[in-house]
Amino acid sequence: MNTARARKVRIAIEAVLTTLSAVALVLTLVMPDWIERLTGESPDGGSGETEWLFTAVACVVTLLFAALTAWEWRRLRAAV
Repeated sequence: MNTARARKVRIAIEAVLTTLSAVALVLTLVMPDWIERLTGESPDGGSGETEWLFTAVACVVTLLFAALTAWEWRRLRAAV
């Protein structure tokens, strides 16, 4: 696989991961008790700590993947 094609595939994968983590972030912000609804369990005893931790992690992951995707896109554009 040539370099430009490999970069395009990488950008596509990073964009999908960015989207998935953003969806998880929005889901947790809109419906904070989704873990309890999905599993029937309350891992934090109903305090909401797990949801806020998940929200923080999803936010950081979304920002990192978005930055990585943008960086790869700029590298690809500069190479072409």
